[in-house]
Amino acid sequence: MEKQIVKDIFKSDFFKPKYFRRHIRDFFIILIGSTLVSLAVKYILDPAGLDTGGISGLAIVVKSISGRYWGHAIPLWVSNLVFNIPIFLFALKVDGIKSIIRTGIGFAIMTIELAVFPEYSLISDNLLLTSLYGGVLFGLGTGIILLARATTGGTDMLGNSLSHIIRHIPVGVLIQMLDGAIVLIGVFAFSIENTLYAFISVYVMGKVIDKVVDSGKKAKIALIISKECDAISKDILIEMDRGVTSIGGTGEYSGKPRKIICCVCAKKDVPQIKDIVKDHDKRAFFIVGNVSEAMGEGFVEHWS
Repeated sequence: MEKQIVKDIFKSDFFKPKYFRRHIRDFFIILIGSTLVSLAVKYILDPAGLDTGGISGLAIVVKSISGRYWGHAIPLWVSNLVFNIPIFLFALKVDGIKSIIRTGIGFAIMTIELAVFPEYSLISDNLLLTSLYGGVLFGLGTGIILLARATTGGTDMLGNSLSHIIRHIPVGVLIQMLDGAIVLIGVFAFSIENTLYAFISVYVMGKVIDKVVDSGKKAKIALIISKECDAISKDILIEMDRGVTSIGGTGEYSGKPRKIICCVCAKKDVPQIKDIVKDHDKRAFFIVGNVSEAMGEGFVEHWS
């Protein structure tokens, strides 16, 4: 089996020369993200006693309980390693080697950093501020890792693998259930107050992750129906250097053909487009909508 795993690794796209630059770039992205997560766990969440779910949260709980009842606190890196190994073996069996290479890198970096970073605390006397700072730093690191299509292992990987077996529950719900259970375990290690603050930290993490992952991808879409479509399109193209696409349509009430202008733009461009439309046709029909992700020239040009 070991020989087959090695063969699968070297047959994967990871070692193909044409992907080398992308892999090097992604490695440094994973390194930066994993380091931020390690700093958040080691210097903020652990000293403050905030169990924010995941394997890192479980490691914080184990360290607290073992130090309290056994007289020797189990280091974070040991728990991170011990709990992740069976998860990786399970994911390897269910998903194959290709799907866990990047996550394996993130997991290895985080485990090493938790082991070598010196003991220190960055927490303040205000637990609310500490939970906010910890959530922001952890969320920022996790978001950066996700940009490289990786994680640091743990419940994200376990939930994804379990979804192949427990098909009636969405993968997102499985991950939330696993994280929620770990956060609740924190009540036995710390206090209800700490657990409530941990939920604040988890909420902040989610918001920061969404911001990082979606950064630069959101846009606006403008749809314009007017008798002066040609003049409006020309001004948008020349004055704003924005692409415009004309779509053929028919007015159902009048039965007459109508030209519809479609323009995907940044939020800051909307007022100028409104001015252009208003200058040419004050009776134009103008629609502005949100675009969750825009890929291509003028937006995110490097597809991930």
